[in-house]
Amino acid sequence: MPEEVRPRTLGVDHVGLAVRDLMLSRRFFCDCLGWLVVGDVPAYPASFVSDGYVVLTLWQVRDPERAIAFDRRQNIGLHHLALRVGSLQELEALYAHLLRWPEVTTEFGPEQSGKGPKIHFMIREPSGIRVEFTYDPRH
Repeated sequence: MPEEVRPRTLGVDHVGLAVRDLMLSRRFFCDCLGWLVVGDVPAYPASFVSDGYVVLTLWQVRDPERAIAFDRRQNIGLHHLALRVGSLQELEALYAHLLRWPEVTTEFGPEQSGKGPKIHFMIREPSGIRVEFTYDPRH
């Protein structure tokens, strides 16, 4: 009898992001979104930040002036990072907050994802990483 097929993993441990400006990205996640720094490696340099559900490793690129921005239609790699919020009101308030945050660019505002009922919006954080914020009433 064949062995039962089941996942061999237990979810995401952390996500590592190469960023153009470590301090701007760290301030975005911590000061803007309320995450906590849970570790640092100054020699790399890198910061580990968490919202209590996921840990992001923010790695400073070696030469920010020569770094090549990611093109989601051309490059293999992270297309975007999606983060969940708890209510539609929180999603809308976060969007309004992010509109005022320096170095954040908006790709699109809150709208239905596909046929719904999920609502989402997409921004680029200060280092250019695409971040999607979602609210799904089914969860």
